[in-house]
Amino acid sequence: MLGRKIGSFIIIILIITGFNPAAYTQKDAYLFSFFKDNGQDGLHLAYSYDGFNWKALNKNKSLLKPQVGDDKLMRDPCIIKGGDGRFHMVWTVSWKEKSIGYANSPDLIQWSDQKSIPVMIHEEDARNCWAPEIFYNDLDGSYLIFWSTTIPGRFPETESAGDNGYNHRMYCVSTKDFIEFSETTLFYDQGFNVIDGTIIRDSNSYYLFLKDETLNPPQKNIRIAKSPNLAQNYGKPSLPITGDYWAEGPTVTKISDEWIVYFDKYRKNKMGAVMSKDLITWSDVSDKIIFPKGTRHGTVLKVSKDFVDVLINKLN
Repeated sequence: MLGRKIGSFIIIILIITGFNPAAYTQKDAYLFSFFKDNGQDGLHLAYSYDGFNWKALNKNKSLLKPQVGDDKLMRDPCIIKGGDGRFHMVWTVSWKEKSIGYANSPDLIQWSDQKSIPVMIHEEDARNCWAPEIFYNDLDGSYLIFWSTTIPGRFPETESAGDNGYNHRMYCVSTKDFIEFSETTLFYDQGFNVIDGTIIRDSNSYYLFLKDETLNPPQKNIRIAKSPNLAQNYGKPSLPITGDYWAEGPTVTKISDEWIVYFDKYRKNKMGAVMSKDLITWSDVSDKIIFPKGTRHGTVLKVSKDFVDVLINKLN
């Protein structure tokens, strides 16, 4: 009897002092790469142990300054972990250039030299390369890089549907070493202005989350297209999953048995989120998430809790 009372007393004390047993058995944690303002100061990182409460690393100061591109920006940073165990990042270097940025790192602290990949240099009239993303294909050891570009006159049927003459479609290249790249090809065109793609694989299917960038009539929402193949055959998109928000920059991960999509409510200057167990029915959980001040378009990355703990010790 005395032992039970002591045990109960200990449990009460632990609860009062904030002890959380799950924190000591948890294996996964999450990182979020993002930019602030116009992307001029470079890469920012945040971490979370539950996917809802996010805290800035490095006191919300830049971890990597942009060095490539005429405008020296680092917008829309997308980071993944590759088959070589290194982290690979691509980003938007400018509002109006034909290249994207690339760098890699063993630990997200020390980075390789930055390089500019001229993915649309062959298109004389291309206006931009926006929001590049990268996906590691463990089936063949290659990396798919995809982004959005406007080429005036290329898709005249939707020429007047965008902002300031922008009429995007998604394009892609693949590589195994970030030295040699395939020829640039059209990646996604379903007859509308589209930007901000990101991909997940679930079972034997690939899901492309995208922003319908149509202004006339206004859409500006997140939708999903599905394909049995990574680099082609994505069909017509779903209905919007982000409700009435003007949303952009989707990024996706799985928390327990539910998918969560974070997105930028760019007109309200804050982040939003929706969740789903089946990738079909979505519920809004925007009121449950907390992000560092100034968080803009970025990507979520699931890592080990031990790795996040190391970053916190080194950067905070």
